[in-house]
Amino acid sequence: MILAFKLADIVQIPFGYLLALLYQLTTNYGVALILFAIALKFILLPITAKSKKNAMKMSRLAPRLQALQKKYANDSQKLNEATMALYKEEGVSMGGGCLWSFVPLLILIPLYAVVRQPIQYMLHESAEVAGKIVETIKTALPAAFSQNSYYHEMIAAPLIPQFAEQLKEFVKPETLEGLNFNFLGVDLGKIPSFNVFGWEKWDWATVGLFLLPVLSAGGQVLTMLISQRMNISLVTNDKGVEDKETAKNSQANQNGKVMMYMMPIMSLWIGFTVPGALSLYWLIQGLVSMVMDMYLTKKYRTIYDAEDAARLAKAMEEEAIEAEKERIRAERRAANPDGITANTSKKKLQQQQQREQEAAKAAAAKEYAMKKGTYVEQEDDAPGVMSGIPSRPYCKGRNYDPNRYVPETTEE
Repeated sequence: MILAFKLADIVQIPFGYLLALLYQLTTNYGVALILFAIALKFILLPITAKSKKNAMKMSRLAPRLQALQKKYANDSQKLNEATMALYKEEGVSMGGGCLWSFVPLLILIPLYAVVRQPIQYMLHESAEVAGKIVETIKTALPAAFSQNSYYHEMIAAPLIPQFAEQLKEFVKPETLEGLNFNFLGVDLGKIPSFNVFGWEKWDWATVGLFLLPVLSAGGQVLTMLISQRMNISLVTNDKGVEDKETAKNSQANQNGKVMMYMMPIMSLWIGFTVPGALSLYWLIQGLVSMVMDMYLTKKYRTIYDAEDAARLAKAMEEEAIEAEKERIRAERRAANPDGITANTSKKKLQQQQQREQEAAKAAAAKEYAMKKGTYVEQEDDAPGVMSGIPSRPYCKGRNYDPNRYVPETTEE
C-alpha cells in the first residue's frame, strides 16, 4: 500500500503543483481546471497519437480479419498464425497498441485525486490537516456536505474563509484564503440536484450547476458518435477500397454502440453525485479529446489513403494482367477445342531450333558451292546411314576390323 501511494505521488504531486500554478495565475478554480484539462491532454498527446495510430491500423484490417476467420473457421491454430502474419505485414503491434491505450489511464486515474483533494494538492496541507479542516467545517455546516466523504475536500475548500477563526490555529496563513470555486456564477464545490421540482429557487446558480453533468454526458455522446463515424470510414479491404458494410458489422463497431449509450448514462448519474467541478473537468476533457481525435484521424488518414491508393493501383494492375492471360487462354481454347497440344518442352524446343539452324546453314553452304561449281558430293550426303558413311554405319575406331562380325567360311 505504501509503495502504491509513492507511485501515485509521482503523478499527483507534480500535477498538483501545475493546477496550483494555474490557479495562482487565474485566481479562479474553474478557469484553472479548464486550463489544467487542456494542458493534460497536450502532455499526453504523443501517447494518444501512438494509441490512435495503432487503433486506426486495426480498424483498416477488419475486412481481412473477417476473411481469415471464415477461411480458417475450423482451425484456430492456422487462424492465429495467419492473423499474426497479417499484423506483421501491416506493422500492427498488438502488445504495444494495448500498452499505449492503458498509459493515459494510468496517469488520469491518479489525477482525480488532484482534482478532488484540492486542500492537499493545491493548498499543500497534509492529509491530517485536510481532515481536520473538513471535520471543522462539516461540524459547523453539516447540510453542505453529502454522505460521500470522497469529495468533502472540494466542498470544504471554498468555505475555508468563512471559518478562518476556527482554522487559523492549525493551518498555514495562506490556506485561510481558501479557493474561489465561483465559475460564471456557479459554485463548482456544490453537488448538482437532479430533482428539479425540489429546487427552492430557479436561479442561474442552480440551473447552471444542473447543466454541467448534462453537458458532460452530451459531450461524451457527441465525441463517441463522431469517433465511430470516422472509424467506419477507415475500414478498407485488401484492395484498398472502403468497406462500410464490414465496418458496421465488426465487433469493434458493435462494442462502440454499446459504449456510446452506457458511458454517457454513467457519466450523467455520477455527475449528480459529485461536485460540479468534476463534471466541468470531464466536459472539457471530452471536448479536447474530440478535437484531438479529429486532428489525429485526419493526419493518419492522409498517410493511409496514400497506402490504399497504392494498394488499389496494384490490385487493378494484377487484374489487368490476369484478364490478359485469360484472353490468351480463351483464344487458345477457341483455336484448339479438342485440347491436343504439341510437346512444348523448353529443352526440346531449343534442340529442335538448333537443328533447324544448322540444317539451314548447311543447305545455304551447299547451294552456294553448287553455284560456284565447287561442290563435291560427300559420303555424308548418302541417305539412310546414321553416320553418313555406308561402310561405317556407326563409328570406326583405331582397332576397327571389318571382318570382326563376319562368320568364318569353311572350304569344302
